[in-house]
Parts: sequence; C-alpha cells; structure tokens
Amino acid sequence: MTTLNYHHLLHFWVVAREGGVAAAGRRLRLSQSTLSTQLRQLEEQMGQALFDRSQRRLALSEAGRTAFRYADEIFGLGREMVDALHHPADRTLRLAIGVTDAVHKLIAYRLIEPSLKLQGGIQVHCSEDKLERLLPMLASHELDLVLSDTPLQPGAALKAFNHPLGHSEVAIFAAGPLATRLRRGFPGSLDGAPFLLPAGTNALRRELDRWFDQHALRPQVVGEFDDSALLKVFGQAGVGAFAGPRVIADEIVRQYDVKLVGHAEGPLERYFAISAERRLKHPGVVAISAAARSELFTTT
Repeated sequence: MTTLNYHHLLHFWVVAREGGVAAAGRRLRLSQSTLSTQLRQLEEQMGQALFDRSQRRLALSEAGRTAFRYADEIFGLGREMVDALHHPADRTLRLAIGVTDAVHKLIAYRLIEPSLKLQGGIQVHCSEDKLERLLPMLASHELDLVLSDTPLQPGAALKAFNHPLGHSEVAIFAAGPLATRLRRGFPGSLDGAPFLLPAGTNALRRELDRWFDQHALRPQVVGEFDDSALLKVFGQAGVGAFAGPRVIADEIVRQYDVKLVGHAEGPLERYFAISAERRLKHPGVVAISAAARSELFTTT
C-alpha cells in the first residue's frame, strides 16, 4: 500500500485554495520551484494530473477536485482535533449536509435551522449539487445527510435510506402588474401567460406539467432553470410567473418582492432526508427530521 505524503498533500491543498503556486509560496514561505517539484511528486504518487495546465490560470482537474475535497476534510478534521485537545469543553459538533439544487434555499434553511439550536453548538457544512453527485459523498461519509425533493430510487447501487420529512402544496407567484392580471380568473388566467419553470428532470416540473394538463392550461414558457433561486430572481424582475412551496409563501413574497397569485391545488413538493444509516443518530440530523415533521410540513 502506497503511503500518502501528507506534507505534499498540504502544499497541494494550499496551492488550490490560494489559486496559484506564487500565492501559495508566499503563504508557505517556500519557493515556487520547491512547490512545483512537490506537486509533480504528488501527481506521480497519485498517478493522475491534479491540475489542468492547459489553462492560463492554474485550475484543478477532475482528479484534483476529488483530491481537494478529501484534503479539505483531512486538514479540517486536523484543525478540529487540535481544537478539541486544547479546548475539550469548547468542541463543536460538525454536521455535513448535502442539499440538492432543486430544493428551495428558504426550505433548506428552515430544515437546517433546528440543528443550529442544539445545546453545545453545531458547525454546519453545506454542499449543493445534483442528487447523483451528492450520493457518492454520502456513501464515503463526507456527508451525514442529503436533503432532496426526490427519494433514492429502489434498486440503486448505493446503500442508503429514505426518511420522508413531509410535503407542501404549491403556490403561484408573480411580480407587479403581472400578478394583478393573473389573479383575475385564476387558474384559467395562466393559459398563455408567461411562466418560469424548473428544468424538465425536476420533480416539481412533473407535478406542474400534470396540473397544467388537468386544467387545460398552456402557459407560455419563457424560461427553464436548474437553479431555483435564479428562477425566482427572473420572476422578481417580472419576466414570468413561477411556482414555489406554499409553506414558505410569506417568505417568498418578502424576499423576492412578489405577490401571491393563487394556490395550485393538487401539486405537492415532497422532501426527503437520505442517510447512510437506517436509524438517524446524529443529533443534528434527528433535530432536522423532528422539526420538519412537527413544525414545518404536512406529513399526512
């Protein structure tokens, strides 16, 4: 088994964080030639290039991004170990959460907030990405939990467990004069109206498409978005109406300066906690699950 040179890994980590060899050299008080030699030796040991040197600015390769995530975890845990040994009474519990990019940012905050109130304190690390990219991080224990709008499907290669948190009905929002116009005769007013939709693979998109069909509505789709927050920024600008969780309707109205047009009866946004363990054990994860079921969502 090849022994990892943690000295070289530390220097790689600093170079990646600082964005270049020169800046890292100043931070570490090492020459650029010394750092470059150590990076090459680490790459030889790993058997892969950690940087894409075809770019004008030093950029991490795919292998480099993987190595950086592990290095960040290693040296982060190292700092925590030193702090815990020097200040055992002040040790903070760490909670690493993955949030799928389809989950509304306000929902994510409302879900995670109860864990921040635990006695003794907690340090939350959040990663946002698509579910298929977060699940391997859950399997390798880089994450304690994944919050998602879709469950892990049966037959998945990854061994993980779904914990339903609840669901919310869907509301329709719009800005200014558009909202005033769409309120009259809702939901029929949405037929031909400008509308902003989540990307086609999104669970909410499938629910909305089904609802439009049931009511014989054909809105004018003026934009499709992977990022829910970006979609709402366009909605705030008056580009089109959009859908959001009814449970946070008041927050959406305040944050994006839009108006509630009406409630789309039928479509639901569902939320799940996905963990590597059948039984939730981490105090922060337990707090998230309990508060979601008892305070935030409808679970029936």
